[in-house]
Amino acid sequence: MQKVTRDMRQMYIICARSLVEGRLDLDNVDDSGFDSDLPVFTVGKVATLANIHPQTLRQYDRLGLVVPRRTQGGARRYSLRDIDRLCQAQHLSQDESINLAGVTRILALQEENRQLRREIGRMRVPSGSSVFAAGRNGEVIEVQRSERARLWRHEMHRKHEELVAFEDVEDLDSSRSLIIWGSDQDL
Repeated sequence: MQKVTRDMRQMYIICARSLVEGRLDLDNVDDSGFDSDLPVFTVGKVATLANIHPQTLRQYDRLGLVVPRRTQGGARRYSLRDIDRLCQAQHLSQDESINLAGVTRILALQEENRQLRREIGRMRVPSGSSVFAAGRNGEVIEVQRSERARLWRHEMHRKHEELVAFEDVEDLDSSRSLIIWGSDQDL
């Protein structure tokens, strides 16, 4: 599992509280740059955040309703997606009196609907405006291009062209080594 710094954990806790309070949804979480699948929270932390008894969390895990990831030692670790799913399950079962089989089906349909909305949103973005990369588990993920990143790539490409042009000078000996001295400001 990915190592999470203390500051990063605090940001995830704030985000989780916002999910529990209904001020954020998973689309907002994903759009703001959080990894909604990163297993950050222990059973005790999720129980405190969502005001749910830890035994209820374990029961939901056994039933397959909210299944957290496990550490190598077997401890449960919940993600923001798990917390969102947990809050929705609690609302549907307690406030709407829907049985757990119904809750499971509703949550699956909601997630499918969310994925389809995101796909439609991606399809509306002009071609060539996204970059794809490999995620931490090898899956293909979309990385939105930013103006700052585009300018940085342009600058690096320009500097590379300057170096290539410099290497073409005929007075250079056969050595292909080139040492450039300068400060970070030159980059």
